[in-house]
Amino acid sequence: MPSTRISKLLVANRGEIAARIMRTAHAMGVATVAVYSDPDADAPFVRLADEAVRLPGSAPAQTYLRGDLVVAAARATGADAVHPGYGFLSENAGFARACAEAGLTFVGPSPDAIASMGSKLEAKALMEKAGVPVLPGAVVTGDTDLAAVAAGIGFPVLVKAAFGGGGRGMRTVAEPAELAAAVEGARREAASAFGDGTVFLERFVVDPRHVEVQILGDAHGEVVHLFERECSIQRRYQKIVEESPSPVVDHALRAELGAAAVAAGKAIGYTGAGTVEFVLDREGRFFFLEVNTRLQVEHPVTELVTGLDLVELQLRVAEGEPLPPEVTGAAITGHAVEVRLYAEDVAAGFLPATGTLHRFRVPALPGVRVDSGVADGSVVGTHYDPMLAKVIAHGRTRVEAVRVLARALQRAEIHGVTTNRDLLVGILREPEFLAGRTDTGYLARHDPRALGAGAAGGPVHAAAAALAAQAANRASARVLGGFPSGWRNVGGPPQRAGYTLGEQAFEVTYAFRRAGLELAVNGEPLPVRLLGAAPDAVDLEVGGVRRTYAVHRVPGWSYVDGPDGSAALAEVPRFADPNAVAHPGSLLAPMPGGVVRVLAGPGDAVTAGQPLVVLEAMKMEHTVAAPVDGIVAEMAVAPGAQVDTGQVLAVVEEADVDGRR
Repeated sequence: MPSTRISKLLVANRGEIAARIMRTAHAMGVATVAVYSDPDADAPFVRLADEAVRLPGSAPAQTYLRGDLVVAAARATGADAVHPGYGFLSENAGFARACAEAGLTFVGPSPDAIASMGSKLEAKALMEKAGVPVLPGAVVTGDTDLAAVAAGIGFPVLVKAAFGGGGRGMRTVAEPAELAAAVEGARREAASAFGDGTVFLERFVVDPRHVEVQILGDAHGEVVHLFERECSIQRRYQKIVEESPSPVVDHALRAELGAAAVAAGKAIGYTGAGTVEFVLDREGRFFFLEVNTRLQVEHPVTELVTGLDLVELQLRVAEGEPLPPEVTGAAITGHAVEVRLYAEDVAAGFLPATGTLHRFRVPALPGVRVDSGVADGSVVGTHYDPMLAKVIAHGRTRVEAVRVLARALQRAEIHGVTTNRDLLVGILREPEFLAGRTDTGYLARHDPRALGAGAAGGPVHAAAAALAAQAANRASARVLGGFPSGWRNVGGPPQRAGYTLGEQAFEVTYAFRRAGLELAVNGEPLPVRLLGAAPDAVDLEVGGVRRTYAVHRVPGWSYVDGPDGSAALAEVPRFADPNAVAHPGSLLAPMPGGVVRVLAGPGDAVTAGQPLVVLEAMKMEHTVAAPVDGIVAEMAVAPGAQVDTGQVLAVVEEADVDGRR
């Protein structure tokens, strides 16, 4: 293959992966071009690029999935190569061909290699021929006898998108009666996320380990593996914790997995970086899942244990270079763990969260790396995947890597958007995880809400917020600024401040007396000694333990971070809005999104748990069900409508089973 040097690279993606690719390209002296949708106009990756081209619209189908617009942007800017990142068009053989036809170097495998793995059933047949163990499965077409096919495979079965990944378009089915609805839902979700609604059925291995192998191939026929990653802890089939090496893979199993992955790569003539995914059952047997013909989200853990830059290697392979000795002779050094920080409400069932990210800071601890797509002021919307950043730690041992990663997350300041941070910290400090006993059923055995509860804030955080607010008021006072607010020569009533934290309410009362600070929360005295208070920090001694709390205030909110956890405290106004109370029986939107389906109308009798409205946000569907048996008094939305969090979707008036209100 002749050498083709890349001088300007268009990154056909967004968020953290676009920024990560651009950083390596710039380090190699390669100019970069970003493409961006309207919601991403002010995103950090757009500012990082040398040039940027707008893709008008918001939805992926209008923007990042429009291969024709991406190719046109490359032509307009004089780019000579395209890196697709992951997701969107990264595994689209037609897009890879379009790049080639336009004279653009596609940083990835050949269109034929992508196509051979694009259909996961065809991929499995090819892998079986190459000697790679596979699970039985079958594609679903319009005339498929679902019951017969599923019976042949054996329950439980997994309904899975034939194109794409990331957990979208996937459903587990335990009973035949659930199959048709699962297939329909998976098809819609896959079509929205990947532009293709084809799904297939596959035997579901109960609670396996998810182990994958990084491969790298060049244009000269060389394919090698760069060891395995453990990716078993998942929610909704999407990974949230990844590590390398796997705590359960020994030298012999590593050799077997690596050989199978290399065989898979050679069977399709693979070039560039790719991943061969396997499930590992309780007996230690592994089975092929799929080949991801792209860079993986979790590639940083492989980079940290090997010392290699996979994006740099992708670009060098795309330029025609052979794999260098540091790749063919790579070894594992230490241990790396990555967590995915998502904008989501764990307590509400991992519902996507939106809002303005007022502050995003992760401590710069030794061995910690942050791949982020956001910054202070970023707006997190409903159109794309809710991942904010990946936080990765490398250590001499697994224990060291996990310990420093947990501290970096716990002491991070993440304000304005609800995230899964507390869950991640809870996982990293949970005994079963620390012992390496993880599988895909981990979050079924461990309640996510309980795992994250230990880091939640409480009365002391509310007290710190109130004292910081008092300090801010005095700092802005035009007269007697050195006096505490509410101070009197003679005793007077205490000052009051109200906050809510989730379902908890805190009323803080405090007064500065001659003998010192008197403070209570919800009427209970809190013995504190105030050592210092400023608008952005409060130094408190509680029960003989001194801690400093950082306080960040924005209109309506106080964000408090301390060594004993963090709290996002909503400030309670002194005078409540009487119009803020919803009508009894109102079903409120749990998050912003689009209305996909309306399943009932005014006057319909419904039962508790019956689906009434289906919303879509961040390419995932969410069903809003009737809370009680009753009658639909009002349906306030229609298909295609966009709704905000807390907006009334419907009103159900409770009724007896015979319909009497």
